[in-house]
This record gives sequence, C-alpha cells and structure tokens, in this order.
Amino acid sequence: MPMFSPACMRHAILFTLCAAVLPATAAGATERIEIKDGALTLRAMLYRPAGADRVPAVVALHGCGGLWTPSGQITSRFDEWGQRLMASGFAVLFPDSFGSRNLGSQCTNPKRSVRASRERVDDANTARRWLQSQAWVNPDRVSLIGWSNGASTTLWTVNANGQKADKGAAFHSAVALYPGCRELYAKAWNTRIPTLLLVGGADDWTPPRPCQDMVAQAQAAKAPVTIITYPGAYHDFDGTSPVRVRKGRAFSADGSGTVHIGSNEPARADVIKRVPQWLAQ
Repeated sequence: MPMFSPACMRHAILFTLCAAVLPATAAGATERIEIKDGALTLRAMLYRPAGADRVPAVVALHGCGGLWTPSGQITSRFDEWGQRLMASGFAVLFPDSFGSRNLGSQCTNPKRSVRASRERVDDANTARRWLQSQAWVNPDRVSLIGWSNGASTTLWTVNANGQKADKGAAFHSAVALYPGCRELYAKAWNTRIPTLLLVGGADDWTPPRPCQDMVAQAQAAKAPVTIITYPGAYHDFDGTSPVRVRKGRAFSADGSGTVHIGSNEPARADVIKRVPQWLAQ
C-alpha cells in the first residue's frame, strides 16, 4: 500500500481524494485513493479512462477474500475487470471494505462485523456519491457490480424493499456474479433498476436455486431483473484459475465448508462480453 502525505490526510470536506498514481496504460490510469466519509476512511482503487469527460462509472465490490493480494497488489481478477471496463469507457472504483477497517479475508469467518446487508451497502453508496461528485463522471450513469459477497452486497444495495434513504441519484444498473440469495429471497427481494444475475449451475458455495427462485419472485412483481445460469460452472467462473477445492469456508451449500471454485471457459467468455453490454444500456 502506498504512503500518503500529511497534507493529503487533512480532510476539510466530506469527500477528499488522496491518490497515488500508478503507471498509465493506453486505456487510462489507475490510482489508489481514500474517501473520507464520517468516521471511516474508505480506501479504494480507481480506474479512470484516458482523456474522457462525463464518463459512465461503475462501483465494483470485491468478494469475501478482499481486494488485495498478500503483497499489497490488487487481485489479478479485479485488475483484469478494472482494465477491461476502463477500456470500454467506464471509470471503475473498487472500494476496499475489509482493508479500510483493518480486516483481512473474511471467507472463513461466520460472524462478520462487515456485513453484505449493512456496512458494505454503506460503502457502495459512499463510493457512488464520490463518483457522482466528480466533474468528469456522468452522475446519472453510475452502475454497480459485485462478485460473491460483493454480489450479495450489490443485491442488498439495490433492494427496493427496505432501502435506506440516501443522497444523490440512485445506481443506474447492477450486475451480481454468483451472489448468495437465500436471505434476500426470504425477504422478497425486489429492484427498480435493471439488474443482471450471473450464476453457476454447479456452484456449491452460493448455490443457484435460491437466486433463481428470488428472480422468479421479483419478475412476477414486474422487477427489471434477468438471471443467466451457466451449466457446470462453479464459483469464480469468470477467473482464469483451474477448478480446485477450498475447505473451511464459513458458508457452503451443504454446510461442510468445502466448495469448488475455478474458471469455466464458456461462462467466462460470455460474461466478458455480456457485462459491458449490460452496463452500457
């Protein structure tokens, strides 16, 4: 993680950006930033397209493993998505919900203090408001995407039932990759914005059936929600790592804590094409 100057750390307004500019690419530049919002300083990684003005933007939410590798670099899959969406013309902001609170991976923790339904929803909205406050962002075109625990947060954030009152325009659209849907289904989840769920048919960490039932229930109530199920795909199907077994997870479909994660090439190829198209609507 980079060091920030003392002057950068003196916050005089609600949102203050402290950035360490990393090497630029042809598509744009990446920055590590800090957003001061009340008592919390939310750390984040920003991908900003080159030479663009009034761009659409995306708040991107990491999974239970967090945003960074042990060496302090952004996880390769999230960097890949940031670079891909930036090349498609989107600014992308990854808020770090765990590291900002001095927490590591939460995948094995069944009693999380940073919840998908509460604290991470606040982080998503803080990131959205910061983007909407930037002159180079189109404030009406800020969307939301999340993976796993971050996908569950995405669904809680756009839930039309029980949403918190919040300042600023709402999210434009949302994408959730392999979320956990049991509690959301039980609470009759609904949404007012176009929302896309992408789930693995063989996922034994966050199984597809509760999401399928939740979407069917929401569609019956005329919600603008779509679900795509990829046959044979496990959790993390959009990555490049081969399928492997992970044990000791706090949650799993059968309660054993043992799950499969890894790439599924047909699913990966489809989401790489489908997600930017969905966000561009």
